[in-house]
Amino acid sequence: MLVLANFLEAVAVVLDYGLTLYMWIVIAGAVLSWVSPDPYNPIVRFINTATEPVFYQIRKRLPVHFGGIDISPIVVLMGIIFLQTFVVNTLHGLARSMVL
Repeated sequence: MLVLANFLEAVAVVLDYGLTLYMWIVIAGAVLSWVSPDPYNPIVRFINTATEPVFYQIRKRLPVHFGGIDISPIVVLMGIIFLQTFVVNTLHGLARSMVL
């Protein structure tokens, strides 16, 4: 059981870091949408490639344009916070309960 507990703990930590990294990418994408960046810049292209598919799915399913303001990044950030709070903490708790 100790090996499975350590595996779940490792999955929780990696998932938490991955979600935190993607949260910062979403924030950068939201900031870039306020300015007019060079679309040929590799960093801008990476951020758009990483965020636009998720933003598109949210825009398609929810009316997220209020007065010309796109709130799809806020919806994504709330989803990331939910996943970090629920899934990651559940994995940590499950790993701790297996050791005891």
